[in-house]
Order: sequence, then C-alpha cells, then structure tokens
Amino acid sequence: MSTPEPPPPPRTPPSSEDKALGELVIDVSERTSTLIREEIELAKTEVREKIQKLLQGSVVGIAAGVFVLMALAMFMHGIAWLLNHLFFSGDVYAGFLIEAAFWLIVAAIAGLIAYRSFQAGAPPTPDLAIEEAKRTKETLEAGTVKSSLANPPRTSGVTRGVPE
Repeated sequence: MSTPEPPPPPRTPPSSEDKALGELVIDVSERTSTLIREEIELAKTEVREKIQKLLQGSVVGIAAGVFVLMALAMFMHGIAWLLNHLFFSGDVYAGFLIEAAFWLIVAAIAGLIAYRSFQAGAPPTPDLAIEEAKRTKETLEAGTVKSSLANPPRTSGVTRGVPE
C-alpha cells in the first residue's frame, strides 16, 4: 500500500505588493488593447477619407469630362471647317485629320496627368496610423529596455553555480 500524500500547504493570500503588480499588469493589458483598437479605428478612418476623396475627385472629373467633350466636339467641328476653308479648299478630310491629331496629343497629356494623380492617391494607405503605431512601438520598446535595466532579473540564491 502506498502512503497517502500529505495535502498541499495552504496558499497564502497574495501580498499587497503582488496584488498591486497584478492590477498593474491588467491595467497595462487593457490600455494596450484600447490603444490597438484606437489605432485600428484611426487606420480605418484614414483609409475611408482617402477613398472618399478619390471617389469624389473621380466623379467630378467624369462630369467635367462629359461637358468638355461636348464643347470640344462643337469646337473641333468648327476648327476643322475653318482649316478646310482657309487651306484645303476641296479636301474636307484634311482639316478633320489635323484636328484629330492635335486632340490625340492633348488627350495623351491629360492621360499622363491623370495617371500621376491616381498614383499619388493610391493605394490609400493609412500613413498616419502606421506612423503612430511605429512611435508607440518605439516608446514601448524603450520603456521595456529601461525597466529591464533598472530591475535586473533576480537570481535564486545561486551565483555562477555557487550557492550563497
């Protein structure tokens, strides 16, 4: 028969110092969670605002483009007939071809400007949130290094393999 094991010694209630440390750990954990949630919300808001600005600019640009296209159609038609009248008495198509080449060059320049504008706004990354997260990380790491230097780990009475 085996002898029954003695019951474990009763647990001593945590000291006020341990209790305070536990509360501090919980407080730090809650604040970190809140900070992360707020940074995520900042990122969402920033991306939402950038997308809204891109969408608004696109809609206004499309509307302006439609009106300009209608005006240009009338203007181009008039210029083509004017070129025909001044330079090409019998060849109507020559004025329209010159006009088309000119507007293709204008369209290429406008397309290049539009491409650069979209490159500047896309992708809509949350730059402010990323920068804030980097600063928070650096602050937390700096605090961890300082606290570990101020409170070196305790040994359990053994120094370099020799008991005290």
